[in-house]
Amino acid sequence: MSAAKDDGGRWERHSDILFGGLPYLLLLLSTGLSLLHGGQADRHRLTTLALVAVAAAWILGTYTLPTGRRSRQAYGTARTSVYFAGLLALAAVLMARDTVFMLFAATGFLQALVLLPTVWAFVCVAATSFVVNTVPHGFPEPSTTAVVGYLAAIAFQTVVIGWINLLSSRLNEQHQRRKRTVAELRSALAENAGLHAQLITQAREAGVHDERQRMAGEIHDTLAQGLAGIIRQLEAAEDAEHDRERWRRHLVAAKDLARESLAEARRSVQALRPEQLESRTLPDALEALADGWSRERDLCVGFETTGTATPMVAEVEATLYRVAQEALTNIAKHAEASKVGITLSYMDDLVVLDVLDDGIGFDPASAAAGAGRSGGHGLGLVAMGRRLRRVAGTLDIESARGEGTAISAAVPVIPLEAGE
Repeated sequence: MSAAKDDGGRWERHSDILFGGLPYLLLLLSTGLSLLHGGQADRHRLTTLALVAVAAAWILGTYTLPTGRRSRQAYGTARTSVYFAGLLALAAVLMARDTVFMLFAATGFLQALVLLPTVWAFVCVAATSFVVNTVPHGFPEPSTTAVVGYLAAIAFQTVVIGWINLLSSRLNEQHQRRKRTVAELRSALAENAGLHAQLITQAREAGVHDERQRMAGEIHDTLAQGLAGIIRQLEAAEDAEHDRERWRRHLVAAKDLARESLAEARRSVQALRPEQLESRTLPDALEALADGWSRERDLCVGFETTGTATPMVAEVEATLYRVAQEALTNIAKHAEASKVGITLSYMDDLVVLDVLDDGIGFDPASAAAGAGRSGGHGLGLVAMGRRLRRVAGTLDIESARGEGTAISAAVPVIPLEAGE
């Protein structure tokens, strides 16, 4: 493409030079042919050469220099018309001395439609035809045939030469438009390439940010909760050091929690769904979670499913399961509840998970503001919200001091077949 562009630019430069030098070339050629004619007196030749010099000076002063460079581009209708008037007048004088200067007069045919608007260009072509057909032989005889032939010749030259030059001019305009279009397209493509690179960079950064958030949530939901459970079992084992059976039971529970946490951590790194959902439906997995939590803390957790259970894509089910895990963890750490209930409701286009307790409650706004501080439970709530937003879900929290807590997580129903 670059080579073609260079070739096109070189051709245009050569074409401009040739067009700008065309009047001088035709004047020089006409002068040479005129000087070769025999039988001319020296004074006649000197006068012709003087007129040739005047014509060259006229072209230089009214066309070549004002354009700034030899160019096909018009530099004003009025100035171009003055240039053509002088050019035809000098061509007429030279043709009156020698008809061979008709070659020089042909400059008017070649330049008119390129340098002037269409109407004025045809006027100049007609004027050039008039000079070429009138000066060498004078006006025709006053007869119908002669006058008709004379006018027909002028009209034919004006139409044919004018049309050819007009067509050439239009083709050149189309070429210029195509050049501008190609230049604009190149500019747009370059700009789009820059935007594309910027979007790729932003998408990569967003992907890294999302993956960091996902890993933070997984670590909180697996490692942190698992370690907290292990610590509780080990503390319970310390308290039961004189009861060999209880001590052993708590140690076994701590080992089991450690193994489960290690397995869940590996699954989190690989972005797999929780193991509890691999062989169970979501309602069964939540019921098993509630039973295990109840046995560990000697606190009954009621579980209920409403509506017709619909298998959903793995990420949606994993999100609801993790939300339930986090809600129960927060209840165990902060709520001091005596009753806990979990309800999973399947609706037409939503699945809603409700976790309620009758504990001491808290201020959700203060918890969100203190997320991440030691002893606060705002970080878990933030993690819940992030998880739900990734699957277009919502999180509602209703709580107040001394009035318990209700957590409601809603996600759109995305059937398993739709996600495959």
